[in-house]
Amino acid sequence: MKFTLKDSESFEKHGIKLNVYASNKEMPEANTCLIDCKEGHFEEFYDKKSTYIYYILEGKGTFYLNGKSTEVKATDVIVVKPNTKIYYIGKMKILLTVTPAWKEENEVHTRFISKN
Repeated sequence: MKFTLKDSESFEKHGIKLNVYASNKEMPEANTCLIDCKEGHFEEFYDKKSTYIYYILEGKGTFYLNGKSTEVKATDVIVVKPNTKIYYIGKMKILLTVTPAWKEENEVHTRFISKN
């Protein structure tokens, strides 16, 4: 299967722009997203079932996993297991793979994060 940026679903969510390359119907095993993060993803959340694998393409920032900060830069990989609270701050382009594919009912919002 081939997925293109032109055919991806694009939307913004809590400070980030996402391009989703495949829906759960097309590929229930995994989703791949391109994330454009100008300042940060200002929502802390966790997923009850999926693992999130973030590959930092460009830039640098800080990921917060269960409240613990981890500095990241281009070429780093962050793996977030299910039930791990996450948010991130920084200017980055990120490739995200979610496996199994993201489902709205499995994502739990915990709080919004202040930009300041």
